[in-house]
Amino acid sequence: MRLLVVEDDPDLNRQMHEALVDAGYAVDRAFDGEEGHYLGETEPYDAVVLDIGLPKMDGLSVLESWRRAGKKMPVLILTARDRWSDKVQGFDAGADDYVAKPFHMEEVLARIRALLRRSAGHAASELTCGPVMLDTRSGRVTVNGQSVKLTSHEHRLLAYLMHHAGRVVSRTELVEHLYDQDFDRDSNTIEVFVGRLRKKLDVDVIQTVRGLGYLLVPPEPPR
Repeated sequence: MRLLVVEDDPDLNRQMHEALVDAGYAVDRAFDGEEGHYLGETEPYDAVVLDIGLPKMDGLSVLESWRRAGKKMPVLILTARDRWSDKVQGFDAGADDYVAKPFHMEEVLARIRALLRRSAGHAASELTCGPVMLDTRSGRVTVNGQSVKLTSHEHRLLAYLMHHAGRVVSRTELVEHLYDQDFDRDSNTIEVFVGRLRKKLDVDVIQTVRGLGYLLVPPEPPR
């Protein structure tokens, strides 16, 4: 899952970037409203963390512009303004959730997990596909109740497929959502990670749809 953090405070931006990367996300960063607006317009993010008080272009204007352009990614706004009227302004501009500064990083992580689940149509924090289960809170992956150890890229790939289970996901979409802006993207590496993931899961849940991409579905029961 790929996120965008738009925050002008260098220390807070860095702290959020580190926490989100540690949580398994690909993360791009912007330090002013204009840069954040451009990235949100041109790159496909699964969610955005957006500060309201930004230089060059304020956060509410950025958000309103995205929504007018039809951008539907979930947006969590950060605000030092905790008055109810400011919160209403944020929601009316198109925000999905907000956190008032100062905040605990764990709360931000939990709210992002919830936004990602809801945007993909999931209510529970545990995502399942047949015998495969992904706990979005802990990041733990199990198959038939047994823990499976994955690398960060394998985990990111499985998480994206689990969030979008039952839908064909193209290699291009995976490349766009699994790697940050600075990563040397190569769609051929996706096939390598899919192969490794299939081997580690050892259950037939990832189908290749020729010419289209990959489909995560429960394995067929034995006849």
